[in-house]
Amino acid sequence: MDETTPISEPQELTPWDRVQLARHPQRPHTLDYIGALCEDFTELHGDRRFGDDAAIVGGLATFAERTVMLIGHQKGSDTRENMRRNFGMSHPEGYRKAQRLMRQAEKFGFPLICFVDTPAADPKKESEERGQGNAIAESILVMTNLRVPIVAAVIGEGGSGGALALSVADRLLMQENAIFSVAPPEAAASILWRDSAKAPDAARALKLTAQDLYELRIIDEVVPEPDGGANQSPQAAITALGARIRAHLDAISRLDIPTLLKQRYQKYRAIGEYIEH
Repeated sequence: MDETTPISEPQELTPWDRVQLARHPQRPHTLDYIGALCEDFTELHGDRRFGDDAAIVGGLATFAERTVMLIGHQKGSDTRENMRRNFGMSHPEGYRKAQRLMRQAEKFGFPLICFVDTPAADPKKESEERGQGNAIAESILVMTNLRVPIVAAVIGEGGSGGALALSVADRLLMQENAIFSVAPPEAAASILWRDSAKAPDAARALKLTAQDLYELRIIDEVVPEPDGGANQSPQAAITALGARIRAHLDAISRLDIPTLLKQRYQKYRAIGEYIEH
């Protein structure tokens, strides 16, 4: 290389680039985090009303020398598993299973850790007939008033109400290349411009990156990923996120329950503040 040849700086990732990284099939999923960070995981199944939903996993484990309840969306690592887990898109029974585990955590005083990674809730007719909207709303309500510390982390896609149903937490973290939005960019582009090809424009307008959401004070921390994304070095990404979950869980576990609930209420009341000029 000639001494006069300029060295190019790494290009900043666009929101659409981060969407692609959030969806990368080699990103670690919920069970990868649980397996690497926790001991003695015992998965619990079923909503006690209809059945079990493989798109949401949950159960008890030991994390950082304390018993915790873990709940998260679970995508597959290949086509067969993705079909079984419905690509991480939960049915109503998945959210009702989550609620059952949340209440169990509250009953025994176990902190709750949630991993968010879903394109959206399952949109099919059968899910709507079984009360999909109501199941999501109930999950949000349960988490709002749950009398235990809650830490949630967006580890990939955080899409629509399907993500929000596991995101009402005392501390909400996002990995550097995760996304969190009211709708997938393709759907937003189809609604706004009647053209899904404008998804990159929609991704920019939606303010769905971790950096955008931190500036808007919707999330509490952006957790860095290894160079190239979590898909390049899954173990490093898992370790980094685990350390931050532990730090936040240690902090909020020192609070008494009335203070915890008051701060949680104030946190969500403050989102969306604006000043009229």
